[in-house]
Amino acid sequence: MNSVIHNYQQLSRITSEMRAAATQGEWDKLVELEQQCSLHVESMKQQDLAPIDESIRLQKVALIHKILADDAAIRDQTLPWMAKLQHLMQSSRSEQRVKQAYSGGY
Repeated sequence: MNSVIHNYQQLSRITSEMRAAATQGEWDKLVELEQQCSLHVESMKQQDLAPIDESIRLQKVALIHKILADDAAIRDQTLPWMAKLQHLMQSSRSEQRVKQAYSGGY
């Protein structure tokens, strides 16, 4: 197997797992997988950029399309959750300010 394809298959596997974790609301697992993904991408950047033949290029493009689809699905799952979390944090901060204002800052 071509090493370029192998690396993109590995990356695709990780993004598939990330998509599943996001869909299931397994946020800790998603964070762990994001770290793995970042490390894998960094290692791929260090590889030789030798020319590849057309069949390998087509496989690579197909894998990139799948990785991008997974990424979009992950965003679709995480953006609403992050907005909800941001709202909760803002509400908590507002509540703390009100308590401080009416308790003399204690």
